[in-house]
Amino acid sequence: MGKIILVTGAARSGKSEWAEDLAIKSEKNVVYIATATQNPDDLEWQERIQKHQQRRPQDWITLAVPVELTAALAQSQPHTCLLVDSLGTWVANFLEEEDLVWENIVGEFLAILPLVAADVIFVGEETGWGVVPAYPLGRKFRDRLGALVRQLGTICEPVYLVTGGHALNLSLLGVALPVAK
Repeated sequence: MGKIILVTGAARSGKSEWAEDLAIKSEKNVVYIATATQNPDDLEWQERIQKHQQRRPQDWITLAVPVELTAALAQSQPHTCLLVDSLGTWVANFLEEEDLVWENIVGEFLAILPLVAADVIFVGEETGWGVVPAYPLGRKFRDRLGALVRQLGTICEPVYLVTGGHALNLSLLGVALPVAK
């Protein structure tokens, strides 16, 4: 089993940059797993994707994996470091799925992690630090992503929180909560 790392934080906190730095320091072949879907009609979204692409080293392999993340993890090799950016966009790609289907997807995803040969760095957004969204789809997204990040946090070592221009190693500073039921 490879090393599994979680980098979490708010929007524009620098979590992707921190995860990229960790991937470089792994000294392994990096495979960047992009979970976002391209939308040529959304110029601002395309600009965000381009900024991420331009920041990455040229020798990194990029895979577009908006849905089949579990399969991509299962196919990894020990000499690689997978950087998954991001869990939030992966969760968003399943918002139309019923709760039971989503629970099965998450169950398969979590079950594969101990079998992954590569090092994996997950980037996950913190969405629940504000008001409860006033619409059902917003609440569904927030709740699903929050639960997924919490479940991953119990598996990953280390877990980093990026905020205020700093990356905090929560695995060293924090106390692990009991596993959520």
